[in-house]
Amino acid sequence: MPDGIIIIDKPTGWTSMDVCAKLRGILREKRIGHAGTLDPMATGVLPVFVGRATKAVQFAENGRKEYRAVLKLGTVTDTQDTTGAVLEAHPVTVGADEVRAVLEHFTGELLQLPPMYSALKVNGQKLYDLARQGKTVERKPRAITVYELELLEQSAPDEFALRVVCSKGTYIRTLCHDLGKRIGCGARMTALRRISSDKFNVAEAVTLDELSQMSPSTIKKILIPVR
Repeated sequence: MPDGIIIIDKPTGWTSMDVCAKLRGILREKRIGHAGTLDPMATGVLPVFVGRATKAVQFAENGRKEYRAVLKLGTVTDTQDTTGAVLEAHPVTVGADEVRAVLEHFTGELLQLPPMYSALKVNGQKLYDLARQGKTVERKPRAITVYELELLEQSAPDEFALRVVCSKGTYIRTLCHDLGKRIGCGARMTALRRISSDKFNVAEAVTLDELSQMSPSTIKKILIPVR
């Protein structure tokens, strides 16, 4: 298999490493890496580097990311999305105008506190391992940049679709959590799709099912050269 980059449309329920493991079998190549981890519930653009291209992963991780996310007001969970236990529930009395007004406070350079349910390590231990043990440890806020944040539509009385363009290291579910706190009724993220990562766009992505049906010659044609 030649060296190169394949843009995968990651399915929900899979970790980014699950995708890499699947591709090792499909492509019969041990050297597989990805740029930019997606949570299991998220879908969309996952750039996967094949063969000697894995050496270039570090150059593709730092670009801007674009997401479509669904913000659901009124509920706070320990994971900040739909996979966690409900911690708080509040009535929702705001509409699109109030949500749109709050978005203005979450653009530009921000400090974001990483969630406990994340793969970040503190003293050598992954935060989500500690969280599953019921532990909470001190985390340092990290500098992120939200370049664009807009309300796309109100899909239900308490649900709002958002478009986010942000820097590496931004947790969209934490952004939703913080928006809910600012609005006053709490919030969680109920869906997330990455539309682009650096120069890679969902329009050029293929699913794992599509890739598994391709011939080796077809796969070679869709490989993006490293340069």
